[in-house]
Amino acid sequence: MIVRIWRGWTRREDTDAYADYILGTGIVAYRATPGNEGAYIVSRPDGDRTEFLTISFWDNRDSIAAFAGDDIDRAVFYPEDDRYLVDREITVTHFTVH
Repeated sequence: MIVRIWRGWTRREDTDAYADYILGTGIVAYRATPGNEGAYIVSRPDGDRTEFLTISFWDNRDSIAAFAGDDIDRAVFYPEDDRYLVDREITVTHFTVH
């Protein structure tokens, strides 16, 4: 199993709105992709911002590619992300679950 992690930051006042937005876009898309074994979003205060992590679990790299495209290390963004995100990673990190 592979864990895929992405990080982004919003303004504190956008925390709830962005959480709702990403739950309705990215998390839904993760979970709808065959081979996805679960997806979650977590957040924490980070100064005057809020840090978000999306954490998803996949059965193999091919399943990730079905979601993210051939370059599985590249983050996937949605139309309203620019409205909320003040900083973001453009790549994701993958870990092997033992």
